[in-house]
Amino acid sequence: MSTDYLKKITTASVYDVAKKTPLEFAPKISARMNNSIWLKREDLQPVFSFKIRGAYNCIVNLPEDVRNKGVICASAGNHAQGVAYSAQKLGIPATIVMPETTPRIKVDAVIAMGGEPVLYGASYSEAAEKAAELVAEMGLSYIHPFDNPDVIAGQGTVAKEIFEELPDVDAIFVCVGGGGLLAGIAAYIKSVKPQIKVIGVEPDDSDAMTRSIEAGERVILDKVGIFADGVAVKQVGEETFRLASQYVDDMITVSTDEICAAIKDVFEDTRSVLEPAGAVGLAGLKKYCKTHQWQDKTLAVTASGANMNFDRLRHVSERTEFAERREGILAVKIPETPGSFKEFCQAIGGLNITEFNYRYAHDAEAVIYVGVEIRNASQLDQLVDSLRGKGYETHDLTDNEMAKLHLRHMVGGRGQNVDDEVIYRFRFPESPGALMLFLRTLGQEWNISLFHYRNHGSDFGRVLCGLQVPQESKKRFSEVLDEIGYRYFEETDNPAYQLFLS
Repeated sequence: MSTDYLKKITTASVYDVAKKTPLEFAPKISARMNNSIWLKREDLQPVFSFKIRGAYNCIVNLPEDVRNKGVICASAGNHAQGVAYSAQKLGIPATIVMPETTPRIKVDAVIAMGGEPVLYGASYSEAAEKAAELVAEMGLSYIHPFDNPDVIAGQGTVAKEIFEELPDVDAIFVCVGGGGLLAGIAAYIKSVKPQIKVIGVEPDDSDAMTRSIEAGERVILDKVGIFADGVAVKQVGEETFRLASQYVDDMITVSTDEICAAIKDVFEDTRSVLEPAGAVGLAGLKKYCKTHQWQDKTLAVTASGANMNFDRLRHVSERTEFAERREGILAVKIPETPGSFKEFCQAIGGLNITEFNYRYAHDAEAVIYVGVEIRNASQLDQLVDSLRGKGYETHDLTDNEMAKLHLRHMVGGRGQNVDDEVIYRFRFPESPGALMLFLRTLGQEWNISLFHYRNHGSDFGRVLCGLQVPQESKKRFSEVLDEIGYRYFEETDNPAYQLFLS
């Protein structure tokens, strides 16, 4: 059967609409991983995804009289754009059934390409059921996003391009949803050079292919995660499963944090932003190399899509440092006395503080939520041991999902018995010693009752600070603020403070 697919892939009609995308060397990732890593830039396709290959190859191979009646598909977004774009090029109508969870950027793209979107269900599987109903009602041809030989052959042209440019590649890492790309790449590679490894990568919460191969039969997931919505599939295809079971060497799953870190890696090497599904392959490559201690290998990976919702970047930027162990999150108890913040910062040593959240709650002790920049997990362990050795009760929250997702935005609340409190916003220069200058100057004389700081990568940091300043020392307080020289704004009368914090 692989010979049949070899012929189908080598003769596939994709280049009427698709590009032969570049295979780009990634110098920074390669240096860090001690391997030669190449990115197959499918994010540079006209619809910012490899899906256009399979969609067009499938549609153009339909009998002309059938094709002209129109086509329909169900898709989480990228296949939808591939079908809409291909149909527009061929001058035929296209109906696209998309899950209601599909990012708006993908829905708008389908409309712009002349497709008619129908939003239905919470996952690809539910959308596919709706599409099946519409096929019968409207007499359209269904273009499956992955479980179709012509679709698989179209996606397989990605492998043909990689092999022609990098025939000595040791392994190719492929993102997996329904399995069309994985099946096409594996079928081609195992036909031309079987010793090249093909490794599929899935998110931890959308691992239908991994579980199916382990079980020896297709399984149906009860639910799928939608962070990497482009690969959120409850059940892989029958044909894709058959090909993957026969030709794929290994599977690996990755976490959301690992996907976010991979998005940042690609950005640092290319200045391009992949969508989560588009970075799944690289996340798996990194994890696989670390787990199997691979070095000095030539590796290719599919950068499969770039249909990223802009507002999702906020989440990506928050989570990316955790996967690489470049930031640690701690909860630490310190004495509730003037100067204790400064002493704690000195106890941390030369590590850069990335986040600092605190609210006065008790006369005897304070609990602070603090982020620190680290090089690796062992450095964080050393810091925790050091703090505990100095008498600080310390809890490592770096792997605590509630802390990372929610707690950092909720530390605070109304202070209990906080007399003479004033609230100020400050702009700190993001430079070594800036925070210590503030704490050394203000924190020694007035008790800090509230503190919130988060490094956002700007040239200045934004800080919200509450201090207990009795009436008789307010003149002195104002003078000290001016001496410090940081830009500040009083927020004591701000209704947001009055309603939630005072």
